[in-house]
Amino acid sequence: MQSPLPIFALLFNAFVWGLAWWPFQRMHAAGLHPLWATAAMYCVVLLGLLIARPGLWAQVRQHPQLWLLALASGLNNVAFNWAVTIGDVVRVILLFYLMPAWAVLLAWKILGERPTPAALLRLLLAFAGVVLVLLPADAPASRLLHNLSLADALALLGGFMFALTNVTLRRLHAVPGQARMFVMFGGCMLMALTVGTIGLQVGVVEPFPAPNATWVVTGLLLSGLLMLGNWALQYGAARLAAGTTAVVMLSEVVFASVSSVLLSASELQPRTLLGGSLILCAALLASLRRGR
Repeated sequence: MQSPLPIFALLFNAFVWGLAWWPFQRMHAAGLHPLWATAAMYCVVLLGLLIARPGLWAQVRQHPQLWLLALASGLNNVAFNWAVTIGDVVRVILLFYLMPAWAVLLAWKILGERPTPAALLRLLLAFAGVVLVLLPADAPASRLLHNLSLADALALLGGFMFALTNVTLRRLHAVPGQARMFVMFGGCMLMALTVGTIGLQVGVVEPFPAPNATWVVTGLLLSGLLMLGNWALQYGAARLAAGTTAVVMLSEVVFASVSSVLLSASELQPRTLLGGSLILCAALLASLRRGR
């Protein structure tokens, strides 16, 4: 009988990311912008990795092609963390999970994998769901982009960058896993610092605040949880089929949706539920295909 521990490990990782919006909002309320929070937390994570694995940096320098992975994973994390801090959590999560649709297009362009009829059906389902989530019932389709908030745009960018991260990981499969993980975390820190600095110059990001107990303690706790979540993801994903992993990880949507509604951080509208169902259906079909 197969051990249930890998499933529980993946559920723990999904739980951490499904509830990550709350500490980010808490730190933001205490004066720390999510970009500075992201940079500070991943600095702590990177220091922890270097202490545990001192030879990681030398290993990374042997693979200069990892720069694209750092860029994609960094922007993915920056966009997601910023979006769930300032936007409706359910709406952000649903738009972020357009990722399987972007993956079809990116795999076609980067890996030369022509989309099958089933893949095109998933694209149609996913984009139809996005239209329902973004477009009010009485608005014409031509006004789709007029209803796009900063949080919506960040969620869409995050999903696209998540898909690019996954495609890039497949392209760099020969690079040692620890080096890829270190570069992904390093990209999160560097992209957060870069985007935060640019945002500070144009006036959309507040300066780094003086330390206070609320965001310092919250940030340290979340850093520890993110490290545990990453370990749990590696443990579970290494012991389960890729399709099973992808299906279990969709539970992040459930954790985020239920917690945000209970804590009054989201409002569930009928069109959002219907559009979200189409997006998740496309993601589930993609997961089942990976399982086969």
